[in-house]
Amino acid sequence: MSQPRHPALSAADPELAALVGAEERLQADTLRLIPSENYVSAAVLEAGGTVLQNKYSEGYAGRRYYEGQQVIDQVERLAVGRAKAVFGAEHANVQPYSGSPANLAVYLAFAEPGDTVMGMALPMGGHLTHGWGVSATGKWFRGVQYGVRADTGVTDLDEVRDLARRERPKVIFCGGTAVPRVIDFPAFAEIAREVGAVLVADIAHIAGLVAGGAHPSPVGHADVVSTTTHKTLRGPRGAILMAREEHAKAVDKAVFPGLQGGPHNQTTAAIAVALHEAAQPSFREYAHGVVANARALAEALLARGFDLVSGGTDNHLILMDLTGKDVPGKVAAKALDRAGIVVNYNTVPFDPRKPFDPSGLRIGTPSLTSRGLGTAHMPVVAEWIDRGVTAARAGDEETLAKIRAEVADLMAAHPAPGLPMA
Repeated sequence: MSQPRHPALSAADPELAALVGAEERLQADTLRLIPSENYVSAAVLEAGGTVLQNKYSEGYAGRRYYEGQQVIDQVERLAVGRAKAVFGAEHANVQPYSGSPANLAVYLAFAEPGDTVMGMALPMGGHLTHGWGVSATGKWFRGVQYGVRADTGVTDLDEVRDLARRERPKVIFCGGTAVPRVIDFPAFAEIAREVGAVLVADIAHIAGLVAGGAHPSPVGHADVVSTTTHKTLRGPRGAILMAREEHAKAVDKAVFPGLQGGPHNQTTAAIAVALHEAAQPSFREYAHGVVANARALAEALLARGFDLVSGGTDNHLILMDLTGKDVPGKVAAKALDRAGIVVNYNTVPFDPRKPFDPSGLRIGTPSLTSRGLGTAHMPVVAEWIDRGVTAARAGDEETLAKIRAEVADLMAAHPAPGLPMA
């Protein structure tokens, strides 16, 4: 009889252990195409489950409000040093709990309530925390938004400049959650300098691509760089704020004591491991593989008549408009899920449908690249998506079940990092 994968958990709480096991199996035998998801290594998982969980460490290394920090200080310094080395940053703060709190810290550091802030509109591919109305950042600050051109699906930087000149924001965000093209950091920096704004590059989605040299870096252009540590970076759920040295004190003060108490030391350790992995040559191969796979998948989808926002991708992410396929994004996403293909329904620019029932799908290639799939597999993935969307429109559950079996076979041949082999 095989031993349980999580023996202590299985003994203490078999119900929860069973749920963890079910999630492991689900992640193992499905094709995960959500661009913000990935697989972390066994080393990252181990670091996140260590006794570092037991320590409370308000403050920063060498300046804590609790004693007994001899080891914790070394862990945090290690993570900070690795972040600075991987990204070439002058300053790094690894304590933010996640991306949204990290972005909120930026506002606390550089703006006052009621100030004008500027970011990409959520329906155009931006993030809630870039001043969108339903977010605290849109309620506490005056948010103005730029978008993309209807004819190209790409941001018009001349329009961004005109908006910035007119509105004079204190903070400008570039980056987003559904941006399939390279972000022109130097151009955004020029606009920010012209209007006297602090430029924040939110690279939560593309941090791994930046670290691996598969996307231009904002470091040296943006005043502050905000990123999560999961997604393409393949770390734990956490965040990093990087900044020019002149802004270091303001950023650190905003994170603690401005917004947070003690950092999650086990997460800091897992971030350090992920950054160590990101410094290896194999990570560079992975990052470039993510982009190559996304481009190959985009080409295969275009060949099958799919409408892709901006006509394709430069990074890890593809945004599909299913209007021409006569099936809503939500219906397609749920059908693909039953076929073992995990995506998320998403608004597309100028979407006539409501956000909870939009026209699009957002897909990406980080997870499948981490499993070792390459460009040769992308036509097969495109075929599955095509068959799945067609089946969704027709209510054809038999076809979805067939795809599910085919997906499981391919996934079995490409085990995911960090997951049990059986």
